Amino acid sequence: MQQRFFLILFLIISYFGFAQNSEDQAESYYKNAEFKKAEFIYKNLLKEKPYNYNYIYRLVDIYQQLEQYNDAEAILTQRLSVRRTPELIVSLGYNFQLQDSLATANKLYDEAIDFVDEKPNYIYVIAKKFEDYSLADQAIQLYEKGKILTPEKNFSIQLARIYGDQGNIEEMFVNYIDYINYKPNYLNNIKRYLNDFISENKNNENNSYLRRLLLKKIQQNPETYWYEMLSWLYVQEKAYNKSFIQEKALYKRNPESLDRLIELAITAQKDSDVATAKSIFNYILETTQDQSTALTAHQYILEIDTNNADDKMLKKIDDTYNSLFKTYGKSELTLPLQLAYGKFLAFNQKDTSAATTFLKHSLKLNISKFQEAKVKLLLADILVLQEKFNEALIFYSQIQANLKNSTIAQEARFKVAKTSYYKGDFDWAESQLKILKSSTSQLNANDALDLKLLISDNKYEDSTQTALKYYAKADLFAFQNKINDAISLLDKVLEEHKGESITDQALYQQAKLYEKKKQFMKAEANYQAIIKDYGEDILVDDTLYYLAELYNSHLGKPEEAKLLYEKIIFEHQDSIYFIEARKKYRMLRGDSIN
Repeated sequence: MQQRFFLILFLIISYFGFAQNSEDQAESYYKNAEFKKAEFIYKNLLKEKPYNYNYIYRLVDIYQQLEQYNDAEAILTQRLSVRRTPELIVSLGYNFQLQDSLATANKLYDEAIDFVDEKPNYIYVIAKKFEDYSLADQAIQLYEKGKILTPEKNFSIQLARIYGDQGNIEEMFVNYIDYINYKPNYLNNIKRYLNDFISENKNNENNSYLRRLLLKKIQQNPETYWYEMLSWLYVQEKAYNKSFIQEKALYKRNPESLDRLIELAITAQKDSDVATAKSIFNYILETTQDQSTALTAHQYILEIDTNNADDKMLKKIDDTYNSLFKTYGKSELTLPLQLAYGKFLAFNQKDTSAATTFLKHSLKLNISKFQEAKVKLLLADILVLQEKFNEALIFYSQIQANLKNSTIAQEARFKVAKTSYYKGDFDWAESQLKILKSSTSQLNANDALDLKLLISDNKYEDSTQTALKYYAKADLFAFQNKINDAISLLDKVLEEHKGESITDQALYQQAKLYEKKKQFMKAEANYQAIIKDYGEDILVDDTLYYLAELYNSHLGKPEEAKLLYEKIIFEHQDSIYFIEARKKYRMLRGDSIN
């Protein structure tokens, strides 16, 4: 008895294994367009399981691929005689459409659409079948009907997607907005969908239409999500002052958190709209009762002022820092402000001694190991600024030992490598950079890879490594904000080591420094030289992108910028600048959608 049981079990397992193998083989033939072979297996599978709709649809599709429409019709008609399901009706209609029998096809489509009058639960299933056959108009008709028959449901997201595929942007926007009204917590998803259809250009037709829709919604039904959506649109257009107005309205309706305003101010600052950024931070200071938030706002305002300060202004900024310490004290709470002041003293006031003394006092406070590491990291940076490399390396190494595998420890390891590179110890720098290539921090990993490639590509050029040492020294000058010295030393590299592998790196680095000094014509000349003489090297996509940015933002040459963005799109599709280049190219071309 037991033997018989195991025999039956073995046969069942073998049967299902055979069936699965047959289905996999049929699918493989189908995907490889070997339709005759696939047909043979699917016909046998359908005999074994005559009500398996996957086999039915696959076989119908195979017959249509082979233009054996009568065979496809025969299967569908036979199944419909057993049970007249709307999905099969759509498939039969499509089979007639493939034969240009449009009247018959439309009659069957109408029958499938009318089916939902009595059974509205079938709306999505039938519409999906229409979509499978790219019958967008019929799918739209069905979803629109669904809005009436099942008002408790919402098909706006499906409609928006179809209208977008058709290029009917206005209807797409209407339906996405309708879906936000139905499900407000889906707002961030809708932003992502819409991002491809708007641009930085506020006069873009799509931007204008979406803006009108949102303003109308605010007037009719002033829900918070409409303000948030309009604020987001203004940010895409870089109209941060207008976004600020919307965010203030949002905050007044729900005064629980200023995080959105802080985020907007930081975005505006990064995009060089410092006037709006300062306005927002000042509004935060007027509004908040939270000391931590107020200190954050103060710190950003001071940072903005520092970046645009002359000597007289620097003295005023110094006074402001000290006034804030009198008000808020020096404690764990004000540590970020203390770090900012230490950096200000060293890098802006050029008073490294005062900066070091101040920060060593911060180390005596009751702070965490992580906060202590941040102070030591800045102290080490100041030592590098003073070219006290060995002392800096001690601090960096302490951070690595105390906070192993943390992000700040990886940052310290990178700074060990960078410091070793500054002092000309390229082998040790390279060994540290090899470890960092797999860093969990993408920024550290990318920076490590770039520096490793620079060293490995150039350290064997000559036995004395003179060119690489000059280049590293120029890099140090740039870190010390000695921009003119850095440019001069890179000139020496370009004159004395012309044609060596480091030349394109030197041209590129010098171009970035010229940009910092707003000497845009000189930067352009360097970028052009790289494209002309080093068009096949690793820096070419970086060069194309930043020269395009130069033309687009500073030199008033949009047509030249467009050509460079286009070159990235068609010749450098694996570039990290590809997506941004495509977006800016389409904006310059005046596309209505992205």
